[in-house]
Order: sequence, then C-alpha cells, then structure tokens
Amino acid sequence: MTSLSLSDSRQRATVLDVTSYDVHLDLTGVEHFGSRSTIRFAARETGAETFVEIADALSVRATLNGVELPAGAWADGRITLTDLAEHNELVVDATLPYVTNGDGMHRFVDPADGETYVSAYCGMDIASRVFACFDQPDLKATVTLTVDADPRWTVLANGQCTLSGEGHWSFATTPPISPYLFVVCAGPWHSVTFEHRGLPFGWHARQSLATELERDADELRRITTSCFDHLTATFDEPYAFDSYDQVMVPGLNWGAMEMPGCITFDDGLLFRGTPSAMQAQHRAMVIAHEMAHMWFGDLVTMKWWEDSWLSESFADYMGYQVAGAAAGFTDGWIACAVNSKPSGYRADERRSTHPVAEDAEAMVDVDTAFGNFDMITYAKGNAVLRQLVTWLGEDTFVAGANAYLTRHGFGNAELADFLEALDSVSDRDVRAWAQVWLRQSGFDTILVSRDGGVPVLTCEGGRPHRLTVTGYADSGEVVGSRLVDLADEPVPLPEFAGLAVVANSGDETFARVRPDPQSWAFVVDRLSHLEDPLTRAVLWHTAVDMTRTGDLRVPDLFALVAAHLAAEPHPMVFEGALVLVREQVLARLVAPAQLEEAAGVVSAVATLVLADGWDGPRAVAAAQALAATTTDVALLEEWLSSGQTAPGHPLDPDLRWSAVRRLVELGADPSVIDRTLEQDPSASGEIGALRARAAVPTPEAKAAAWALVYEGEPSNREFRAVNDGFWTSGQHDLVDAYLDRYVEAGPEVARRRGQAFSKGVGHSFPVLPLPLPAMERLRDGVTGALADSTAGVPTGGVPTAAGVPTVLHREWSDRLDDLTLALHVRSRTVDS
Repeated sequence: MTSLSLSDSRQRATVLDVTSYDVHLDLTGVEHFGSRSTIRFAARETGAETFVEIADALSVRATLNGVELPAGAWADGRITLTDLAEHNELVVDATLPYVTNGDGMHRFVDPADGETYVSAYCGMDIASRVFACFDQPDLKATVTLTVDADPRWTVLANGQCTLSGEGHWSFATTPPISPYLFVVCAGPWHSVTFEHRGLPFGWHARQSLATELERDADELRRITTSCFDHLTATFDEPYAFDSYDQVMVPGLNWGAMEMPGCITFDDGLLFRGTPSAMQAQHRAMVIAHEMAHMWFGDLVTMKWWEDSWLSESFADYMGYQVAGAAAGFTDGWIACAVNSKPSGYRADERRSTHPVAEDAEAMVDVDTAFGNFDMITYAKGNAVLRQLVTWLGEDTFVAGANAYLTRHGFGNAELADFLEALDSVSDRDVRAWAQVWLRQSGFDTILVSRDGGVPVLTCEGGRPHRLTVTGYADSGEVVGSRLVDLADEPVPLPEFAGLAVVANSGDETFARVRPDPQSWAFVVDRLSHLEDPLTRAVLWHTAVDMTRTGDLRVPDLFALVAAHLAAEPHPMVFEGALVLVREQVLARLVAPAQLEEAAGVVSAVATLVLADGWDGPRAVAAAQALAATTTDVALLEEWLSSGQTAPGHPLDPDLRWSAVRRLVELGADPSVIDRTLEQDPSASGEIGALRARAAVPTPEAKAAAWALVYEGEPSNREFRAVNDGFWTSGQHDLVDAYLDRYVEAGPEVARRRGQAFSKGVGHSFPVLPLPLPAMERLRDGVTGALADSTAGVPTGGVPTAAGVPTVLHREWSDRLDDLTLALHVRSRTVDS
C-alpha cells in the first residue's frame, strides 16, 4: 500500500466534499471479515478524478453511481474514481484479513479461556484496512455502522448502539469525524456500565480480566466522572458525542486511542497487582488525556499531520492538569518532570528533532508524519504549553482555547487558527512567542554563574522564559523563591547572594539547567532533604542529564544514588529517579565490567527501602527494581515457593514473572518458566514466559527466540516481549553475533509487517551494556544501512521500499543518535 502523500491529500481535498459513510462489517468469519462501505460525496467539478483507499483486501468489488468499476481500477490499496458527478454514491464490498500486528482489524484469542476478540484499530491511514474511505483527517463525514458478529458478543463503536439481537448490531450516526477515528470493539466483554449527566458510560475488558475490572470499577468510574465534569465545565463547547465507552483491549500499538465515544486503552492499564504510585498516576493521566481529545482532536481536528501537536500536545498537558485538578492526582507534574519531560529533551537533541508545530511540507506522506508522533509532540509540546500557561495566565489560555474550539467545532484547523484565537483574548504578542517556542526546534540552556557571590542566570538560545528560582541555606532550608523572566539579558539574583540556587525549581519551562559548582555541591550534600518534591524531581533529572552529556561521571551519579535515593520520601520522585537511572544510565552508559557493581547500587537502594516495610508507598517500585537487579537467588526462590514477598504480602503475578526472568538470567533451571505458566495461563502469563525464555543465557535459547521473532509471524505483543528478553544486560557475549543480524533482518520485517511493526523493530534496537568495539560495530552497521537506504533520494524525499522503510528509518536514526551519545560518554567517562 502506498503511503498517502501530502500532495495527494491536498489535491483530493480540493475535489471532494464527503457527506457520509454507511459501513457494514461482517465479523462472523475466522480468518477474514467482510466490509461494505457506502460513501456519499460531492465533486466540486463534474468529470473530476480522484481515488478512495481500501488496503490489503483479499477481494474488492466497487460500484460508482450504480456502475460497476473494472477490476483494474483497484491497485496498490486504491480504487481510481473517474468521471465524477456533482453528487456521488460509491459502494465498495471487500474481504479483508484479520491481523495480529495492531494495524487494522486485530484478532486476539485469549489463552486463559479461548475467547476471541476483534477490534478495529485505526489511526493515521489505517482505517482503509477496515473499510473503504477517503483516509485523511480533513475529509470528515458522518458514520452509520452496522455489524454482524457472534450473538454472544458485545459490540462497541463510536455511536451508541440503537439495536442489537440475533448477532446484529446497529449504531447511531456519529457527528462528522475523520476516518482515522473509527473504532469497533467486538467480543464477549465484561462490562461495568453507568449513567452520568444523562449519558451512558461504560468500562469494558476481556472476560478473563473481569476480576480486575470489578476490583477497579469504582476508582475508574470516579476518575472518569470527575475528569468529565471538569472538562465540560472548562470548555464552552459541550461534549459532542452520544455515549462514553472505555475499553481495555489487547494488542493495541498505542498506549490508548481517542476514538470518539469509544476510547481504547492497552489492557496492561488494568493492573493485575498493586500498582506503583507512578503507574496509578499514569493511568489517571491517560484517562484524562484521552478525554481531552474529545475536544482537541475529535471535535476540532488538524488538517494534516504537521499539526498533530494541536491534538497530542494539548491532550498531554490537559491529561496531567486535569488528573490533578479533578481526580486528585495532584503530584502529576512531579511525574511529568521525572518521567515524561526528560524524554522530550532527549528527542530534541536528535537529528530528527523538529518544531512542535512543523511545516506541512516536511510531512511529505503519512509514514513520515508517523514519526512525528514522538516525544517532541507529546512531552515537549506539553511542556511548551505549560510554559505558555505560565506566561499568559491560565484564564487567558482557557479563553483562547475556547475561542479556538467554538470557531472550528466539527471542522479542521491549523496553527494559524489557534494563534488567531489566542490573539483575540490576549494583548501579549502570542505570534512572536509561537515563532520561537513552536516554530523552532531545540531547547535553551539556562546557566547559573556567580558574580562576586551573587548568582546570575544566563540563557543560551534566545527564547523568553518565565521560571521560578529558589535559594537555599546550607542547612537545606528555603530562604526564598522568585519568579524570573529570563531572555537575552542576564538576570542577577542579589537577594540570593552567597546561597545555593536551583533554577526552574518549579519546572515551569523547557530548558536544560546547568548549576554553578557551589549549587551543585549543595545538591550532592542535601538532595534528599530538600522540602519540595517537584524540585527534587527536577534535580534528579538534571543529574541524569549531566551524566548523559558527560558533565557528571557515571560513578559520581551512582554515588548520588547510593547517598540519597533510598532516603527519598516521595514515592513518585523515588520511582521516577530509579527508572531514569536504570533506563538511561545502567542500561546505556555502564561498561560490562562495571555492570554488576552499578546494578548492586540499585539493588541495595531497593533493599533499604523494603527494609522499612512492604506497606510503604515506595515498596512496589522498590520490589520491581529489586526483582530486576538482585543476585540473591535464594530470595527469588523463596518468593516463588511461598507465593509471598513478605509475610502477608502475596506475590503479584507480574512481579512473579520478573522474578522468574531474573532467576533464569542468573542460571536457574528454565523449567521454572513452564511451572509458572501452569499457574498463570493468562495472556500476560504467556507474554511473561516468552520474555523469560528469551532471557535464558544459552546459545540454544537465543537461537530459538531469534527464529520466533525474525523468521516467524509473531503478534505485536509477542514481538515486543521476546526482544525485551533477548537483549538482556550481562549477556553481551551471547548476543554479539546477533547485532549484525538485527541490522540485516530488521528492514525486511518492517516492510512485511507494516507501519506500527516498523516502530516495534526500531524499539527493539539492542540496548544493553556492550563492549566498545561491539557498540562501534553496531553504530557502523546502522549508519551503513541508513546511508544505503537514502542514497539517491532527492531532498524532501523518503527512502525507497528497497531500503530501510520510512518509519524504521526514523527509528534507527534516533537509536543511532542515542548510541553515538553513549559511545561518547563511555569513551570519556567510563571506559577510559
């Protein structure tokens, strides 16, 4: 299938006005399903020509205005439509395959009970794998859906079900929506339904997760209704759809999808055990994020994908804000500072960095645009909007958002429309602000220096920043805080003369901060004793960021971890710092010879925290870290044999699998995997077993795992799990020969399995402590593959199908930048 280009979408938008889709899906088949689309649309010029998409079909039959189209009209996922009338009716009957890669009509058989679930996962240009459509965001139309399926099932979709029985479901016609927002979720769901403010609401999950859904139902309902009340009170435009279902689904490639009236969530958010503080906050944030999309993205949709930030940046900002203001998760900005926002900085340093509001011409096609659903659009976009709120004031920001939503409801918009709305409610120069914050890539660095003992702030980069600076006495007590406007001119802080200072202590702006030596020495001494947990979160990120840039030696970071992390009292700061250290330093910047010692620091911190009790708010995160890093085989075996981590504390299913994986990594008999799977024959249990088998430290286990993912046809869930276990830290000798094979095999898998699988291949990039020669060999191999792929491609073009596919090309470019940075740090501060 050809990726839709910007030029084709623009040309088609000038030709068509799409009115409606009548879609009928027959989901009674086992290997494929039937799809009929009746599309009504107008042509602005009679006799015009265009095309409609229907991708990967096994068979297609189409009639335009009652005349059957020749078979040759359908090719490469498109049906050519010629000699259009002023008003047209196109009927397309197609037979399409179910998929297991999350792109299209995904079919999942639950190993726990054998029940089948099929769900249409669309997004971007995937809707055409489900029904024939003009698959671009600015061609909105109403959708009327009917479905045939197993009579035992429940079918959920964008509109409210108006009739069901004897295996047939009919749904109310939706307001105008973009094709990528279409959804159907069918299967024997376990449902918890209720009514709120006159609308039907529901939470749904697989039958095998009924216990977990019932356990969490009151909390999920509380979060949903409180966020809904907050958002409907905030926005002038009412909620636009007729129902609000939320479905925990298997096999989703995204963490969640904002389909109008029927949101889908990765069912890993229905925790099988006790969630950590970060996990609980993240789920609430995602619920609020997807709900905010009902306005930003669904009611008003970007015209083309360069303005995806108008959807995702807003939803991400509102997710954290609303989960705190409405649902009680008031520490959300701490989680953002230490968990989400750092990924935005890392993305903004790579060669693939781009403005938050990208130029349309840079998004030459949908595959290229797919790469822009990244941490620039999410984490940085969220942070930039937070700085905008700090700069404008929240009331003005909300007024501008309301003006934008009211003017463009049920339509499409772009950056200029948002700026016009802001301009109408503010006397500040929002266009100049947008030029430097939204239209330019990269981030500034805020330096702290001294002038005769007086701290001085200097900004390298040129953006205006409004941020808090806090001064501290040697004891760690706050002497004072000041809101500072910093731009081109240095800002002295005479009131903090002689004191340690922390710039951006409230994390209001998006900028790298480099403290002066006096202030950093204070942090090293007093970090865990500072009063404000948000400031401590900012400083933990600063420490890890300094390590990544080589400004702080890796051993010095682990000394900071040993000195302060076990004493960190806030569960979210503790967990976020732990994750940052493990994922960004332990896995990437530590030499193999130093791995055991560095992992031992993490294990010791977790052990100290758990010594305070397994009921503490930090215990879940500490147990997860301990299970991944301990070398105490007897401890792990005791967990498994007793079914407890401590008296009165049952071993959670997911923690059990972490313990099993760590045991086999340490050389335990792999038969423990099969025994555990017998106890937990669930979908999550199967994934845990796959991950653990791939981590078994033998050549035979590695060969079997490789064959499964690169020579077989695994589902997206299986692919991720096996790769995660395959590239296990400490097993560099076992996987060395596979580094070259990964570079050779990855492009073919990406081509064969599609857009989201390409991203999965990129995310399976080897990340583990490797000897420097192996890192250099991997770098050279990927560099060569990317160079071969782009050789001869014109400026503004994309790699050809014969090379590395576009989505994987973007992912590998990012991973190559991360690897190059790690090589730089390793050679400077570790291996030397």
